[in-house]
Amino acid sequence: MSVSPNNEQTDTPPAQLNEKPGVFDNPRNVQRLLYIFYTCVILLFATDLIYHKHAIFPWEDRFGFYSLYGFVACVILVLVAKYILRPLVMRKENHYD
Repeated sequence: MSVSPNNEQTDTPPAQLNEKPGVFDNPRNVQRLLYIFYTCVILLFATDLIYHKHAIFPWEDRFGFYSLYGFVACVILVLVAKYILRPLVMRKENHYD
């Protein structure tokens, strides 16, 4: 913590006081970006109703199959990275001592 000239304590270090705020420091910008992402997801999910797929397997023709498949694949990737790959590459806490 640093002390400002009028003896008030601030949580911001002196080096960061002169920094220009970033785009995502404003919560309104973050909210706008989330609305854009959610709109894109809904539109892509809705195109599944009008888009004709040339499916090889019968389950590929079902509504939302590729959305569900992508979501499940992403969750599996995260779990594999967390519980299998992380312990393989993680170093002990005192490795560099």
